[in-house]
Amino acid sequence: MKDLFSLKNLKNFFIMTVGCIILAAGVYFFKIPNGFATGGVSGVGTILAQLSPISAGAWIWILNGVLLVLGFIFLGRQNGIMTVYCSMFYSAVTYVLEIVVPLDKPLSDEPLLELIYAMLLTSIGSALIFNSGSSSGGTDIAALILKKYTSIDVGKALLITDFIVAAGSFFVFSMEIGLFSLLGLFAKAFIVDSVIESFNTCKYFVVITSKQEEISQYIMETLHHGVTTHKVIGEYTGEERTMIHTVCKRIEAVRLRTRIKELDPHSFIIVSTSSEIIGRGFRSV
Repeated sequence: MKDLFSLKNLKNFFIMTVGCIILAAGVYFFKIPNGFATGGVSGVGTILAQLSPISAGAWIWILNGVLLVLGFIFLGRQNGIMTVYCSMFYSAVTYVLEIVVPLDKPLSDEPLLELIYAMLLTSIGSALIFNSGSSSGGTDIAALILKKYTSIDVGKALLITDFIVAAGSFFVFSMEIGLFSLLGLFAKAFIVDSVIESFNTCKYFVVITSKQEEISQYIMETLHHGVTTHKVIGEYTGEERTMIHTVCKRIEAVRLRTRIKELDPHSFIIVSTSSEIIGRGFRSV
């Protein structure tokens, strides 16, 4: 119980909640009014709302609930409590927005602009949820079920289910909306990955210096990151130096680079970018 209410879990819960709200806002304000069925449960709900008296928000809630039940039946408990929370909360926020902020037409007369905002908001929301170790359920569950009973991998199964949804917008809405939906579907995959990578971006420093103690002390005591060092010899000068390896968050990189140059103006610094740093102080998995 103590681990459940740890600072890390509470932080992840807050990030997931914010992600669900942003995702719901992107779906309700930009995808549904324009008929952008870019895959997922929101796409199915948008299409079904056009064919029935039930609203898109209600359909999203119903479909997510059905898929969660199917997930527990066919996949067991691997969905996880957080996926259930994200799926139901995102559906609830979308439904509440329909009641509180009713819309009967798009916010603007620029469908491309609306598509851009739809993709940005839903991608940021999804990335926040994924980055916290959860998902919004929906067609992710359908893809996992398809993978379990066929030889198709999850990525291809998800692409197939989303493509079928996007293709449906050609028949239910119009050729223009169908083309926008397909464009949004293809853009979504790249944007979500890019946003996730930007959240996890870290900087890897390799520093060759004669001021090893001062620089290491700053990294460990001020930035609170680990340091690995070893002696090196420059073949050109024949002089011995210390090579320091460390990793820091992106927002700390400028401070570290500036401080290194203050401590040792003659230091040689190599900085590279990585979004996959796993270990103490960074990602745990």
